[in-house]
Amino acid sequence: MASGVRNGGGGGGGVGAGRMSGKLDRQSVTVTPKSTGKPRPSAGSGGAYRRASSGSLPAAGGGRASSESGVSSRVRVAVRLRPRNADELAADADFGDSVELQPELKRLKLRKNNWESETYEFDEVLTEFSSQKRVYEVVAKPVVETLSGNCKRVWFVTCWCWNGISAYPLSVLEGYNGTVMAYGQTGTGKTFTLGRLGEEDTAARGIMVRAMEDILADITPETDTVSLSYLQLYMEMIQDLLDPVNDNIAIVEDPRTGDVSLPGATVVEIRDQKSFVDILRVGEAHRVAANTKLNTESSRSHALLMVNVRRTVKGRHEMDASISGENGHSSSIVGSLRPPIVRKSKLVVVDLAGSERIDKSGSEGHTLEEAKSINLSLSALGKCINALAENSPHVPVRDSKLTRLLKDSFGGTARTSLVVTIGPSPRHRGETTSTIMFGQRAMKVENMVKLKEEFDYKSLCRRLDIELDKLIAENERQKKYFDDEVERITAETQCRVTEAERECKIALESEKAKYHQEYLDSIKILEEKWKIHQQSPKKQIKETGSSPNEVGEVQNLLQNEKILRQSAEYEANDLKNQVLHWKKMEAVVTAEVVKLRKMLDTEASQKEKLEEEIAVLKSQLLQLSLDADETRRSLDRGDGSGKIFPGFDSLMSHTRNSEPREQSNGPKPPIAKLFEQVGLQKILSLLESEEPDVRVHAVKVVANLAAEEANQEKIVEAGGLTSLLMLLRSSEDETIRRVAAGAIANLAMNETNQDLIMAQGGVALLSMTASDAEDPQTLRMVAGAIANLCGNDKLQIRLRGEGGIKALLGMVKCGHPDVLAQVARGIANFAKCESRAVTQRNKVGKSLLIDDGALPWIVKNANNEAAPIRRHIELALCHLAQHEVNSKDIISEGALWELVRISRDCSREDIRMLAYRTLTSSPTLQSEMRRLRIEY
Repeated sequence: MASGVRNGGGGGGGVGAGRMSGKLDRQSVTVTPKSTGKPRPSAGSGGAYRRASSGSLPAAGGGRASSESGVSSRVRVAVRLRPRNADELAADADFGDSVELQPELKRLKLRKNNWESETYEFDEVLTEFSSQKRVYEVVAKPVVETLSGNCKRVWFVTCWCWNGISAYPLSVLEGYNGTVMAYGQTGTGKTFTLGRLGEEDTAARGIMVRAMEDILADITPETDTVSLSYLQLYMEMIQDLLDPVNDNIAIVEDPRTGDVSLPGATVVEIRDQKSFVDILRVGEAHRVAANTKLNTESSRSHALLMVNVRRTVKGRHEMDASISGENGHSSSIVGSLRPPIVRKSKLVVVDLAGSERIDKSGSEGHTLEEAKSINLSLSALGKCINALAENSPHVPVRDSKLTRLLKDSFGGTARTSLVVTIGPSPRHRGETTSTIMFGQRAMKVENMVKLKEEFDYKSLCRRLDIELDKLIAENERQKKYFDDEVERITAETQCRVTEAERECKIALESEKAKYHQEYLDSIKILEEKWKIHQQSPKKQIKETGSSPNEVGEVQNLLQNEKILRQSAEYEANDLKNQVLHWKKMEAVVTAEVVKLRKMLDTEASQKEKLEEEIAVLKSQLLQLSLDADETRRSLDRGDGSGKIFPGFDSLMSHTRNSEPREQSNGPKPPIAKLFEQVGLQKILSLLESEEPDVRVHAVKVVANLAAEEANQEKIVEAGGLTSLLMLLRSSEDETIRRVAAGAIANLAMNETNQDLIMAQGGVALLSMTASDAEDPQTLRMVAGAIANLCGNDKLQIRLRGEGGIKALLGMVKCGHPDVLAQVARGIANFAKCESRAVTQRNKVGKSLLIDDGALPWIVKNANNEAAPIRRHIELALCHLAQHEVNSKDIISEGALWELVRISRDCSREDIRMLAYRTLTSSPTLQSEMRRLRIEY
C-alpha cells in the first residue's frame, strides 16, 4: 500500500501494554446501558459524549455451548489510526489531526472544529504507533485461540462473576465460529492490518499470517486438519482467488438451518506455515486493485479468507471405554462402540474494500463502476448492522452477496471482532465520522455463539472393523491349533494301537504254534509206545523181565506230559489275558478318540456362535450408520437430548443378546461405507471378474470413489489405475470403457497421477478408445481425461508425440456439444501451458497446436453458440496469438478478425482484456490491422 501503517516502538506495542493486558480484558466486559442515540455532555470538552451498549457477555470468554444452545456475545470493535503519509504531511502541515486518541481510557475525540469535538468509546483504541503484534493480540487472538497463564485465570474469574456459568473460551480452536473484519475508508490500512505477509520484516505480519501461526501451533497433525478457501467479491460476483477461472461461485443456503456455504470454492488443506504464505501470495496476485487519487493500490474487491478447523476431542466416554476394556474382551467391544467427538469451526477474515467518494478518488470509467459496486455492498452491510442494533424484526441480508456471506458474523452464531481504520487528515473528516458511527452501531449487535461439535462415526466404524478383524484372526488361529492338536493325538494313538495289536498277535500265534506242535509230538510218541506195549506185553515181560519198571516209566512219562500240557495251558491262558488287556487298552484309546471328537464338535459349535456374533456386529454397523444419520439430523434440528444417539442403551443390549439378523433387510450402505467395509483390494479384484455385470458394477464403484480427491491416492497405490488402463485395452463392453475413461479422467486431475498415466501408455490407450468409440458419452469421458493431461506443462511434448492432440481433433467429428466442450477445454489448457513455457523461455518455435492443424477448427468454432465451447476457444486463440512466431498463421487462417471481435464483443472481461493486450503488443498484428484499415 502507498500509505501503510508504520510499526511503532512504544505505546500500545511496548512493555506497558503487556502489563495492562489483564486490565484491558477486564475493562472490555464492562456492562453499560444501551445508548439512546442522544449525545450527553462530557467533562472537560465542549462536544458530546456517546457510549455504545455492550453485550451481556465478555468478548473473549464465555460458557461452554452445545450444538443445541448458544451463548450471547457482543461484537467487539477496535479503532486504529493510520499515521500521516507524505501527501498529508505536505498538504495538511498547517492543520491538526481530525481525531485525538485516548488509548488509556479507550476513547477518541473527533474534532468538528477548533472548539467543538465529540467523544466515542470503543473496546480498544490503537494509536498510529501500535505494532502489528499488539493489533493482533487485542483484535483477533481472543477469537482464534484460548487465553493462557495469569490472563486466562483472571478472565475465567471475570466470566464467572458476570455470567454465573463455567468459563470456557469461545474461540475457533475450541469449536466456535469466529470472524475478524476490517472496515474503513480507502487507504487507511485495512489490507496492511489483515493481509500483510511480512516477508521483508517479520514484525509487519498481519492478522491472517499470525492467526494461522497460532492455529498450526495448537493443533495435532495426526488427528486435526486445517483447510482454507480464499475468495473475493468483485462486482457482485464471488471469484476464487486460488482458481481464477472459477469466477462465479454460487451461494448455497441450507433451507433447514439457514447456514450459508460455497460448495464451488477451492479448498486447500494446510500443513505448515510456508504453504499458507504461498497460498496467500497467489491469492493476492489475483486480487483486483487499481490506482486512485487516494490510494495507489486500492483494493477493488472484498476479500474473504475462510479457514476451517476440524479437531478430534478425546471425551470422557473414551477413557471409560479404555478402563472397562481391561476387564474383559466383551467390554472392549462395547467400549469401542462409543464414537469420538469432532469439533468443526470456521474462522472468516474479511478485508472489506474501502469506501470512497468519487469526487475525491477521481474514479472514472470501469473504476467508477467498481466504486459504485463497493459502495452499494457496504451500504447494504450498514443497513443490516442498523437493523440488528435496533432489534428490527426484518434484517435485509439478501440485498447483497456480502451481507449473505456475513450472515453468520452479525446476528449469527459466530464470535465477531471488528477493527475500523481511520486516517488523521481533516480533509476526510466526513469519511472518518461515517467509519466511527459504523463501529458504534456494530458494538450494539449481539451474536448467539454456538459450539460446533459432532460425533465421528466414520472413525468408530473403522475401529469396529479392526476389532472384527482381530476376532476373526484369533478364532482362525485357535481353530487351526486345535485341529492340528487333535490330528496329532489321533495319529499317535492309532499308531500305538496298531503296533500293540500287531505284536500281540505275532506273539500269540508263535506261542500257540509252539505248544501245539509239542503237544502233538508228545501225543504221537505216547500213542506209538502204547501200541507197542499193547501188542507184545507178555513178550516184553519175558524178554526183559522188568515190565513193572517199564510201566512205571511210562506212567512217569504220562505224568510229565500232563504237567507240560498244564504248563502249556497256563501259558495259553496268560497269552489270552494279555490279549484281553490289549483289547481293554484299545477300548480306552477308542474312548479317548471319541472324547476328542466330542471336543472337536464343541469347538465347531463355538465357531458357529462366533460367526453368528460377527454377523450381529456387521448388522449393528449398518444400524449404527442409520442412527448416526438420524442423530445428525436431530442435532441440526436442535432437539438433541445430550446422549450419544437415541436408543444407545437398547442397541448395546441388543448387540449382546440378539440373534443374527439377515443383513439384506437393512438399507444398502453408500459407496464410501462400502469402500470401508469391503476394502479397496476386493473391489479392484472384481474388475477382473469373468461375469460382465460384476465388472460393470465394480468399475462404477471405482469411478465414484475416484471422484473424491481423498480416495485417489489409495486407488493408485492399490493398482487401480493399472486395472482401469487394462480395462480400456482389453474390454469390448462400451459401458465398461466409458466408465473406466471417466474414472481415469477423475484421477488425471492430480499432477502425480498424470505422470503415472503417461508412463503406463495411458494417452495411447485413450486415443485408441476414441478412435473405436461411437457413443458421445464415451468420447466425452476420453476427451475430459486428455484435456486434464493437457494442463500439465511437463507433458506437452510427450502428449503430442503419443497422439493426444490428434485424438482430440479426431473427436470433433462426433459433433456432440459435450464432446466439443471437452475438446475445446483441452486445447485451451494446451495453449495456456505453451504460452507459459514460451514466456519462461522454456520453448521456442511455432505452436504444436498449429503444427497439428488445430487452428482452422479453432477459428471455425471461435463464435460457437455454446458458451463453454466459445469461452475455451477464445482463451486458446488469445494464448496462441500472444507469441510473434504464430502471427503469420493467425493472419493466414483469418483468426485476426476473430481476435478483433473478441476484444470488442466478448462477455468475459478478462478474455476481452487479454485479446486487447494481445492485439496491441504484437507488431505483426498491428501492421496487418493498419493494412486492413481496422480501427482499434
